[in-house]
Amino acid sequence: MTDLDAPLGAPTRSAAFEARLKQRYAAERRFKAIGLGAILFSVAVLVFLLGTMTINGIGGFQRVELDVPIDFAEAGIAADPATMSQPNAVQNLEAQGLPDVVDYFAQQALGEEAAAELGRQAWRDVAAAIVADPSILREQATFSLPASADLASGYQGEGSPDMRALAQRLDAEGKIGKNFDPGFLTRADATNPQQVGIWGALKGSMLTMIVTLLLAFPIGVLAALYLEEYAPKNRWTELIELSINNLAAVPSIIFGLLGLAVFLTLFPNLRSAPVIGGMTLALMTMPVIVIAGRNAIKAVPPSIRDGALAIGASPVQVVFHHVLPLALPGILTGTIIGMARALGETAPLLMIGMRAFVATPPDGFTSPATVLPMQIFLWSDEIDRGFVERTSAAIIVLLLFLLLMNGLAIYLRNKFEKTW
Repeated sequence: MTDLDAPLGAPTRSAAFEARLKQRYAAERRFKAIGLGAILFSVAVLVFLLGTMTINGIGGFQRVELDVPIDFAEAGIAADPATMSQPNAVQNLEAQGLPDVVDYFAQQALGEEAAAELGRQAWRDVAAAIVADPSILREQATFSLPASADLASGYQGEGSPDMRALAQRLDAEGKIGKNFDPGFLTRADATNPQQVGIWGALKGSMLTMIVTLLLAFPIGVLAALYLEEYAPKNRWTELIELSINNLAAVPSIIFGLLGLAVFLTLFPNLRSAPVIGGMTLALMTMPVIVIAGRNAIKAVPPSIRDGALAIGASPVQVVFHHVLPLALPGILTGTIIGMARALGETAPLLMIGMRAFVATPPDGFTSPATVLPMQIFLWSDEIDRGFVERTSAAIIVLLLFLLLMNGLAIYLRNKFEKTW
């Protein structure tokens, strides 16, 4: 039977058609395999990164400590709860000779050689325990105090042979160990890896991000609303839109130079302050929010505007009562992207002096401070193994801070998201 004799409506599938169909199916299978492979590769890289950071960072949340028993009844230090509640309680204990008491009992328990390798600020841990519980002065207590950086390296199999031998002897006697260091999350930067902490940089990042968000978000959203809803379509508007798109792709260090030239010229006494860092990062984040905001506003159906105008709403009410709430989820998505980029930046902050060594957490937006990425950069430049571990731990804290910040933004986006 020929094709002319076939019933009307019957499909005609020639050999060439079948070959092309097989080729299309094969191409589709290859595309699916490539897509699945890309996803698996991305997941494998992410798992490798997180696994490496976790393994290396576990040691960063620990420190090498020496066990020192202290008999306060014999030491003769006196303090009552009222005195210990005063701001100068630690200075009061220092004046009574607490550092010498700690050194004396360390020599008694560890020997003169090992006591010399006790951290120089170890007595402050004892002072903090006394301030928290003054009744401890009536009894004997054992404290786990930080060892010196040299002894810590020896305990981990590095450093000089004498330190390794001393660490092995103390380990055999059960007087040294590597324990979890909660102070890593409450202290600021230091020159000794046994004494460093992340709180100073973490607080600096929080203050800087607050300034960045308070400046970039409202200005960026209002700029997007004006350009999309009110601005006339002329050459000036096109020039502004082109400039905003170009600013979103400008290298971040350019914004650092701008902050150095403008903000530090206007406020020379606020060098390395979170308020200057926040203003500099706000300049970098604002174009991203404007672009995302305009796209989100465009996505709102015109029927929403027409319906609001039809029932008597003014143009301003249409924008702020109807368009903006519906566009807010998309705006928050752009804000998440911009803030995540700002959180990990170091180049702009280098230009305004936030690379400085800051040994105390900032008291406010105008106090000298550093940020987490800068702290990681500074520690990664050290050759001591203790700083290498602290760097990995700081990276974990940075990732957790980023996840927490993004999680909050995603929650707000989902809360305001509406369907039509």
